[in-house]
Amino acid sequence: MFVAWRDLRAARGRFALIAGVVALITVLVGFLAGLTGGLAAQNVSAVLNLDATRIASSAGAQSFADSSLSADQVAQWQRADANADPLGISQLRASHGDTTAGVALFGAPATLDPAVPTTPGTVSLSADAAAALGAGVGDAVQLAGGTYDVTAVTPAAWYSHTPVVWLTLPDWQQIAGTTGAGDAAATVMVARGDADWSAIDAAAGTQSSSPLMALPLIGAFKSEIGSLGLIIGLLFAISAVVVGAFFVVWGMQRRGDVAILKALGAANGSLRKDSLGQAAVVLAVGVGLGTLVVVAAGLALPAAVPFLLSPLTTLLPAVLLIALGLIGAVLALRPVTSADPLTALGSNR
Repeated sequence: MFVAWRDLRAARGRFALIAGVVALITVLVGFLAGLTGGLAAQNVSAVLNLDATRIASSAGAQSFADSSLSADQVAQWQRADANADPLGISQLRASHGDTTAGVALFGAPATLDPAVPTTPGTVSLSADAAAALGAGVGDAVQLAGGTYDVTAVTPAAWYSHTPVVWLTLPDWQQIAGTTGAGDAAATVMVARGDADWSAIDAAAGTQSSSPLMALPLIGAFKSEIGSLGLIIGLLFAISAVVVGAFFVVWGMQRRGDVAILKALGAANGSLRKDSLGQAAVVLAVGVGLGTLVVVAAGLALPAAVPFLLSPLTTLLPAVLLIALGLIGAVLALRPVTSADPLTALGSNR
């Protein structure tokens, strides 16, 4: 690394240019990863936060909106798994005074989640639902023509980009009946523990999967995450190409110096380590600066912007960018390994 350090100090402009480009790419990838994580959380957080081993919907349902379980199906699941609870899901508009907002209703027994109220005619508002409606504990909200008292404000929970309102299962069934869901006893079953899930599905006429694998049943989740994931993947590929191109040019500019080193007896392995070490320094500085910008901006963004700061959206993209940058640098080593010592000694003159 002796020559690499000397070269970095001597070519500060080139070093700053490449590090700046890497930092900008990191900011792009980091922002998009954070927005993707934020949008995903606003789509699926209520489902992922359920204490569930399996989530069962009606057989053939392409989404939770298509799923409808009868009382007999609910009873079959509860006979087979005592830890299974029915969960009703629907979306409608709620109002409090002159304020109206779209919400997701989650109706379930109190054994499913601590947020579920135990008294009929009452609801628990997630923090975002309370903020959207301007309601708090002791207030009354209107749902499908009925009035419900707010007994608690619970942590944030989102379903299909609408904040969650928890209520008892009988209240949900009554609302679902008046909004066109018929005599559905529940939307899905939430099961915990270990059982022969295939046998229960066959007997009850349902299909079940883990909570993670059930996420595509949430409306627009697959297309939304697929599109954003494709953009992130393309940015990663572009970053490898751009960084590799920079190091190709840098290697060509160093070709004379490298040829002299080879003439003095330096092995190709040592020169590769020298060049890759130089690339690692540039990548570490650029990615580090870009990550700091993403974290600072993520903390400063208003709550209205769905941005998720977590190791998955900051550290993972940073590690991947460094790895892809090094791969690009490896592919750009030909000017280093192909340098001719005789050229440095003036044999071409």
